[in-house]
Amino acid sequence: MLDIAHTPPAPKVIAGAKQDWELVIGLEVHAQVSSNAKLFSGASTTFGAEPNSNVAFVDAAMPGMLPVINEFCVAQAVRTGLGLKAGINLTSAFDRKNYFYPDLPQGYQISQLYHPIVGEGEVIVEMGEGIARRVRIERIHLEQDAGKSIHDMDPHMSFVDLNRTGVALMEIVSRPDIRGPEEAAAYVVKLRQIMRYLGTCDGNMQNGNLRADVNVSVCRPGDYERYQESQDFSHLGTRCEIKNMNSMRFIQAAIEYEARRQIGILEDGGTIVQETRLYDPDKGETRSMRSKEEAHDYRYFPCPDLLPLEIEQAWVDDIAAALPELPDAKKARFMSEFGLTDYDASVLTADVDNAAYFEAVVGGGSDGRDGKLAANWVINELFGRLKKEDHTITETPVSADQLGGIVDLITKGDISGKIAKELFEIVFTEGGDPAEIVEARGMRQVTDTGAIEAAVDKVIADNPAQVEKAKQNPKLAGWFVGQVMKATGGKANPKAVNQIVAAKLGL
Repeated sequence: MLDIAHTPPAPKVIAGAKQDWELVIGLEVHAQVSSNAKLFSGASTTFGAEPNSNVAFVDAAMPGMLPVINEFCVAQAVRTGLGLKAGINLTSAFDRKNYFYPDLPQGYQISQLYHPIVGEGEVIVEMGEGIARRVRIERIHLEQDAGKSIHDMDPHMSFVDLNRTGVALMEIVSRPDIRGPEEAAAYVVKLRQIMRYLGTCDGNMQNGNLRADVNVSVCRPGDYERYQESQDFSHLGTRCEIKNMNSMRFIQAAIEYEARRQIGILEDGGTIVQETRLYDPDKGETRSMRSKEEAHDYRYFPCPDLLPLEIEQAWVDDIAAALPELPDAKKARFMSEFGLTDYDASVLTADVDNAAYFEAVVGGGSDGRDGKLAANWVINELFGRLKKEDHTITETPVSADQLGGIVDLITKGDISGKIAKELFEIVFTEGGDPAEIVEARGMRQVTDTGAIEAAVDKVIADNPAQVEKAKQNPKLAGWFVGQVMKATGGKANPKAVNQIVAAKLGL
């Protein structure tokens, strides 16, 4: 049972501060919609294409070209909102955000300022076994992405790639509910996990498909509670925004540096200036990008080329009915149905492909396989080996059927745990059917009690002095078990060996 709290006491996380301070963090996450076409054109969204090859006339702002809404992108935003337990607005509208973008030819961005498609929702962020935090979502709106300016290809000029121009983004805006660097990173991880389950964003931060603007402020103890009571943001202190963070590690490092910077200014009697900053990972510090007071007037106004977007409740209901099982529900089911620990269930549900693989393994038998045994093999053997080889589950050379076959052989007693590891190595490197490999290579476990008893008798007969020691100290019986296993090439059933050794030694 999760203990979910809105506002637990914030830790005094700032080392070296003269006074106690608390962190307040809100995030604006930009998630690229998983779609084959852009938000307002049919141009491809394929990553890594030749520069300026995925550009339609409307993306290039050719005269007379008008945007046409991509219904699938709208459905993806609705699906994301439903996955975050958010309200869906049946009527929303697009606005023009006027700003000079060198890589957005039309000279404005089409976004949703006043009437977003998704309203308030929430994300439950686990901060340890049995403990979670609720981060409220304020809104999700659709907007088009800008292109990419390239400044390092020529010493005298810049280049522009318009492939990303017009790609659909979901901007997911949180409330200032996040209280620490680790929680901020965990929130982004959970958000990405949910969207991957939903299939609405692949979350590849290295490709720029998920990035975050991080708003950081500091306040004195008790001020956050006063904000909660009054909803007066002045209690939270002046915030600074750190733009375009695309790494969980950098998000944490940037927040820690920015908090120390703000506290240092305040404790020296200075004032925080509301501004936009960038994080330099090489120097481990943030630097000023532009002051909010000096920011351009975006001159938002309703986009004249697009009518208000109206959707029907029945359409939303159909999307809701088709939602997949989400990570929290899947984790709870894995724990109850298969008897898994909180940790094991968390590992298996962290990624949608991992969860699907485990379910294929555990459900592959005629009556279903032992969930705990299957989980141990998936997590410890397979995941461990894949990590060593720097592979993901989608690149595994061991199929769910093959790993399930190994689990079946263990369950039936055909192989021991030691033999199973040898078998796994063979399947991982060479492939093949586990049962056929066991037969062909003589790896089947010895379960004939007569043969095991004969091996035990020989070890006892050859080691009379060790027998006397074992009778004085029963813990030494393990030595006999090891000798029998060695004599049988590790094929003897360990349980049977232990029982027969104990009986023969009178223990």
